[in-house]
Amino acid sequence: MDFTPTEHQTLLRETLRKLLERECPAALVRAHVDDPGVHEPLWTHLREYVALGTGPATDCCLALEETGHAAAPGPFLATVGLYTPLTGDETPGTVAIAGSAGEWLPNDEPVKTFVLEADRVERIAVVCPGPAVAVIERPGPERLRPVATVDFSRRVFELDTTGLALEARPLERGAFDRWRARAYASIAAEMVGTARRILGMALDHARHRHQFGVPIGSFQAIQHKLADMSLALERATAAVHYAAMTVDAGHPDLLRAAHAAKAAAGDAARRILKDGIQIHGGIGYTWEHDLHLYLRRATADEYLLGTTGWHLDRLADLLFA
Repeated sequence: MDFTPTEHQTLLRETLRKLLERECPAALVRAHVDDPGVHEPLWTHLREYVALGTGPATDCCLALEETGHAAAPGPFLATVGLYTPLTGDETPGTVAIAGSAGEWLPNDEPVKTFVLEADRVERIAVVCPGPAVAVIERPGPERLRPVATVDFSRRVFELDTTGLALEARPLERGAFDRWRARAYASIAAEMVGTARRILGMALDHARHRHQFGVPIGSFQAIQHKLADMSLALERATAAVHYAAMTVDAGHPDLLRAAHAAKAAAGDAARRILKDGIQIHGGIGYTWEHDLHLYLRRATADEYLLGTTGWHLDRLADLLFA
């Protein structure tokens, strides 16, 4: 299988990388803690890429790696990774599916949890048992309850659908499974991007931080950590790209590949954020250093759309069914 990006994909990645370097520095992510409105100029640019949600999953995942690398605030993942692939609608939107247990599976509970960026989008796709989906206009604030999370760069809500007239259209099981697989691959792609940012920061610190008159990167213990971090990231990146390719091909292995990708991304993120903060030493624990901005995104994403353990359990179910 050829994982080499096409000329189009290389251009997409480079264009987004330059855009995010210019429009989403760490200062903007930090400013979002106190002023959620600072994302709006960035979203004006990223909104031009919403059509990626109806295109190949491979292209979408390449884009999400870059927004994950920047920990970009705003409804890009909610729209491009979740809403648009489910509905085919390129209007900014999000998806409400998880119930009180937090599992992203259809249920009849009226209160939906982990609804991303619900106050910033125009529409919400509510997934009902069947599976079926009902698209509603964003409701008033009385139905949206903000939930504080470790990640300041992403807003999360609970949505109360009690009493709403939901006109749900049925989804074919195969279509729903393809959407699930694509959603898992999308969040895993974002995690890979964030993990790459943390690894890059650790490498830079190891080059420039001196102890005993030499860079700490010359110490064998640091080198071993960096090597293990790099290998974990490469494994996760390959798993994400393979999962996206199975979705595009409609391959029967797509759910297994997607579960494996989310689990690999979660494992890589945990290792990289743990070792990354150790390599930084005391400065890595401070509010003033930017490292925690990306540690927060990686930590929150590990729980979003299922933890590593949950995906490994689902993978085992498929393998031993």
